[in-house]
Amino acid sequence: MDLGRPARDRRVTRLTFHLVPAEVWAAADPQAAYAAPSLADEGFIHCTDGDAELVATADRHYRDDPRTFDVLTLDLERVDPPWRVEDRQGIYPHIFGPIARDAIVAHERMQRGPDGRFLGRVPLDATD
Repeated sequence: MDLGRPARDRRVTRLTFHLVPAEVWAAADPQAAYAAPSLADEGFIHCTDGDAELVATADRHYRDDPRTFDVLTLDLERVDPPWRVEDRQGIYPHIFGPIARDAIVAHERMQRGPDGRFLGRVPLDATD
């Protein structure tokens, strides 16, 4: 199948999600690479593959946290620092350095139900 460009220019996109409190994301310098607080605390930035796992992870760690949470969709092929998946299920990538802004391909909000459970990703303007 010809996609209109030489094979060496084609790239496979490897997407994953990073959950971040909206206030933390809003306070981050938009001109700098993003360094989640876990990078300083644990040495890596947590990510999650797949929508169902993102919701399960959010509920497991943040259900009782009343803050608004955002989701950054990352293209791991654009991430400069090393990353690897270290869990047996292969769904939790760890990024071992700050994330360049061009690796962030989408920014959405995590919608919540009245009981605090997370429901999934929605566009930012859908929550206004």
